[in-house]
Parts: sequence; C-alpha cells; structure tokens
Amino acid sequence: MSNKRKILIQLDTDLKASVFDAVVAIDAGVDHLLQYSNVKQEEVRSLVHGAMYTRGPQDLKHTAIFVGGSSVAHGEAVAMAAFETLHDPFRVSIMLDSNGSNSTAAAAVLCAQQHMEIRDSFSVVLAATGPVGQRVCRILANLGGKVFVGSRSQERAEETIDELVRANVERSRLIPLVSEDEAAVNGALIRSQAVFACGAAGIRLLTAQQLAAATSLRVAVDLNAVPPEGIEGIGAFDKAVERGNRIDYGALGVGGLKMKIHKASIAALFESNHRFLDCQEMLTIGTDILARQNGIW
Repeated sequence: MSNKRKILIQLDTDLKASVFDAVVAIDAGVDHLLQYSNVKQEEVRSLVHGAMYTRGPQDLKHTAIFVGGSSVAHGEAVAMAAFETLHDPFRVSIMLDSNGSNSTAAAAVLCAQQHMEIRDSFSVVLAATGPVGQRVCRILANLGGKVFVGSRSQERAEETIDELVRANVERSRLIPLVSEDEAAVNGALIRSQAVFACGAAGIRLLTAQQLAAATSLRVAVDLNAVPPEGIEGIGAFDKAVERGNRIDYGALGVGGLKMKIHKASIAALFESNHRFLDCQEMLTIGTDILARQNGIW
C-alpha cells in the first residue's frame, strides 16, 4: 500500500492565488498544496510535466490539479491545456472550479431538485450568460428540463445557447429570453416551476410583484448574497423557506451544500488519476452527498 502524500497543484489565473480555495483544499485533506498564480495558458505544459513525471504511474493518483481564479473563460483554457498535456499512463486528475461556478451551479440545481422533478419541467435562469448561469442551464437541460435562457439581449441569449449546444446540450431544451422584456419574463415565469437568479452582486433581476404573480413556481433560488437581493424578498440566508406553495433559497442557503461539494470533489481527485471534474461530475458528487445525508444509502 502506497504511503504517498496527497499533493494538490493549484493553478490560479489571478494575480494572487485564492486563499479561499487554499483553505478548502487543506480542510478537504490535502497534505501539500503547491500554489501558482497568474497562470497563463502557455505556461501550463511545463507545470503539468512537473506533476506527471515525478512519481510513477501507480502513484499518480496522489497528485492532482485544481484550476481556479475569477475568470472562468481563462480557467477553462488552462484546464483544457492541462488535460491535453496528459497522456497514458502519466495522468493526474483535474478539477475546474473558477469563481466557484461549477460547485455553485451543481448545489443550486440540487437544492431545487429536492422539491420538484426537473425532468419535463420549465425553469427560468436569469443572467444565464454568466459562468454560473450557463452551468445551471446546462445541468437543468441535461436532467431533462426545458430552460428559458435569460439575457438582457436576444443576441447574447442566442449566443449562450450556441455555446451550450457546443457543450452537448440539446438545443430543443433551450429557449432564449430577453430579461429586459418584462412581459416576456412574466410569461416565462407563469409557465415555469423554478427560477434561478445568477446575476452579479447587488443587481435586482426580479421584483416581489413578479415573483408573487408566478403561481406555478415551486422553487426560487437567488445566488446573489449582496444587497439588494437578486430576487426581491428572498434573503441570503434562506434555506428551504416555505412561502405559500414555493420553496426559497438564498445564496448562503445554497452555500452549505456548495462547500460540501467543493470539499468532496477535491477528495475525489485522489481516488484515481484520470478524473476531470466539471459541473456535471460535481452534480453527481453532490447527489451522492444528499443521498447519504438523507439516508438513501
């Protein structure tokens, strides 16, 4: 049995590597954390080679890579460059969670799924063009739901749908929605069972009046923790709060599950040397967390 210590290589695209991600990694059981900041795509190859060739193939599951930073697009490029550098049998597992987008999206959908059936349902995702919003859309559609992809412009909504289709999401499940068109948003809400507000901090996306009129909603999730609320009337600490026939979650109400997914995903990196953890993989990890929590297995 190998006694190799767990080494996590943190590739951060920001000028300073995230303290938050470092603390979570240590709490998740990493023995040694190697942090690299301001990582550029062209620098990844040499860094990954250092991970690949310092241990024998049988011990490489004890080395893993975490890609973080505030820019999801930059993080995706770095993670893909790392993945493309690897080859058999010299592989290490990789986790991508720039700006917490993957773990947050997985947690948000799982919170909603505890109170409704996603398959064949309709959901409105506001600010769907952002990194969390795109991933919420992807997960919902891949679970068999239909998704109103909200953006301030029709063009950007359709561009986002094209991006999701390139990520193997079925186009027929994605419906563009112009969030500046109040009548269109209200119409989508009336048809929907869930709404997710994924906008930037401090921007209101939905009023209390609009929310109250959406009588088909079963779940409302606001991922903005900075006042004013993204969805008026939902507090940041709301966690499965019943309001009539609807269940509400705020950002910090989702945050507990997000943190569990984040830590469990880091631990999962060291179970084998060939995993690539993105939003769908984190959804599976979160599903397992909830199953254990609820005593299903």
